[in-house]
Amino acid sequence: MESISNPQINVTKVSKAYKKLLVLQDVSFDAYPGEALALWGANGAGKTTLLKAILGLIDVKGQILVDGCDVRRQGKLARSYIGYVPQEFVFYDMRANETMEFYARLKRIGEARIPLLLEQLGLAGHAEKAVSALSGGLRQRLALAVALLADPPILVLDEPMANLDTRLRREYLGLLLGLRKQGKTILFASHRFEEVSYLANRALVLEIGQPAQMLSIAALRERCLPELELILWVADDNRPAALSCLLSEGFDAHMNGRGTVVVRVPEGRKMQPLQRLQACQIPVLDFDLEEVQIWN
Repeated sequence: MESISNPQINVTKVSKAYKKLLVLQDVSFDAYPGEALALWGANGAGKTTLLKAILGLIDVKGQILVDGCDVRRQGKLARSYIGYVPQEFVFYDMRANETMEFYARLKRIGEARIPLLLEQLGLAGHAEKAVSALSGGLRQRLALAVALLADPPILVLDEPMANLDTRLRREYLGLLLGLRKQGKTILFASHRFEEVSYLANRALVLEIGQPAQMLSIAALRERCLPELELILWVADDNRPAALSCLLSEGFDAHMNGRGTVVVRVPEGRKMQPLQRLQACQIPVLDFDLEEVQIWN
């Protein structure tokens, strides 16, 4: 990513092994103000390990700088630039506003931002409620509010939407997108492509035993989403023309024994063969979809 700003997170050749298992291998990347960077990978691929390393909670080989501070030598100062939201945030048995006040005292900062944050995150109407009485979505918003108390330039989130339903995930993503547009640097782990594509500018792909790869969201879509086989029914006398029409546009197409035309495309391009046949004035009588998993 090209930027006139200095990176707020700089990771250089970071490796981590647990006994003989190499979890992270020479991971390097920069994250800039106003950027959301996703950590993508299967469970056990090292996403949480990398986040803990950036927070200075585990020792690793290599170098990590947070706003120019070396995490190994200036851990407390580096963490002061970060608001952290874990996957599971354990609260004490207090009301929502008392929880915010407690963490403000713990962080040794003023309480002036509390009303603003409660309003901004849709918690103002729930401030007097016990945390135990809040829904999962509201508790997750409260965890984000706590992370934002000191107005840190960086947010680090570990699967923050894992326990939310579809509607709550969309609302939470909207909050994070607003923070990114305000200039926050957001680093988050996720295994849901819809979250990554909505919020992130880029994705760091982590696989055990493989070097990390930085991909654009378009490249991640091509690599990680399933391919689809579109099974197309067209009139018998139109089949050769349909196949020729698709092949001329570079589609991976063939006719099968059922008398149909089959075309394989990435999930994000499933409408394109239909649009191409429409442009060629070849009616599609019916179609079916079958998933072909190419990466997990």
